[in-house]
Amino acid sequence: MPQTHHVSAAVRRTLRKLGSDIRDARRRRRLPAAIVARRAFTSRPALRRVESGDPSVSIGIYAAALQALGLADRLGDLADPTHDTTGAALEAQRLPKRVHLRRPSDDHHA
Repeated sequence: MPQTHHVSAAVRRTLRKLGSDIRDARRRRRLPAAIVARRAFTSRPALRRVESGDPSVSIGIYAAALQALGLADRLGDLADPTHDTTGAALEAQRLPKRVHLRRPSDDHHA
């Protein structure tokens, strides 16, 4: 039996916003759900679940819906290290305060 995955309230809010944004983008483009679902290689019920922010829908279907709307180009940048200010700050804290250069040993100068 598959294990149920529980998501936090913050994740649910984020997915609801993403779903709502996807629905709004589809409507701004005046595209019926059937066409977007076909372009995303999914079903209309799955697209409906995406647009409602359902956390049980795979990220692949969310990505396909974004691609069908021409919005997937920024998806690959979500966890890009250049945009990770928290990770950069933590890495900077681990840098040594001083750097000591090693002197060449005398036995190498024979």
